[in-house]
Amino acid sequence: MIAQFPGFRIGYDDQGEGLPVVFLHGFPHDRTLWAVQRVALAPQARCIVPDIRGFGHSSTHGPYSMDQYADDVVMLLDSLRLEQAVVCGLSMGGYIAMALWRRHPERVRAFVFCDTKAGPDTEEGRVRRDDLAALVKQGGTRVIADAQITGMVGPATRNRRPEVVAALRAMMGRQSAAGVIGALQALRDRPDSRETLRTISVPTLVVVGEDDALTPIKEARAMAEALPSAARVRLEIIAGAGHVPCLERPAATTHALSDFLATLA
Repeated sequence: MIAQFPGFRIGYDDQGEGLPVVFLHGFPHDRTLWAVQRVALAPQARCIVPDIRGFGHSSTHGPYSMDQYADDVVMLLDSLRLEQAVVCGLSMGGYIAMALWRRHPERVRAFVFCDTKAGPDTEEGRVRRDDLAALVKQGGTRVIADAQITGMVGPATRNRRPEVVAALRAMMGRQSAAGVIGALQALRDRPDSRETLRTISVPTLVVVGEDDALTPIKEARAMAEALPSAARVRLEIIAGAGHVPCLERPAATTHALSDFLATLA
């Protein structure tokens, strides 16, 4: 589906009925990252899965920032006449979710933070973002796929599920250079969300792959420990998964999400 706005469009899927859940993909992915969960959870929830600005079928022009991405999500919710939704974000999608809480807390029913963290980039990390952007300018988005695929999946996936690795590499490589470069700048400049985390007052699930090398278990535990009691936080570790458990261990990830959504019904 395409939601058309003045000078801008958002590609998205909308499947199922019941409690609305918005699934936000990571970098440099598109909405197909959540395809298994969208189908599997449709009997339980209304699954709304957008392409973030610059990715998939959404427009590729800026501005690019976590705040802008969050405002885009609200624009889509408004077009669907939805006042609130559960917001489930993986990696960069988690950063967008935290921006949503800062800017539009009344639109959030609950959170699922998948393989993400609350802190900003280190100085070394910011330099790495700029280096990757320069590589994409020169060599296109296949460069980013080559650079990140090893860290994106866990060793069990690399060794036993080459089809998942190939599908993820293809997904990363087909994104637009403009969207990838814009997202790298947005990631580099994102604010520290650790104080934001301490203000969350809606139910929250934190999910992390056991073998996530990019945002490891210690980051997930730090988020869970920082969340206030009002968040009634739950932490789920997905065995045998890396940074994208929704692809690497889809059934286990779906089960964790389904159990959490059942508590909100």
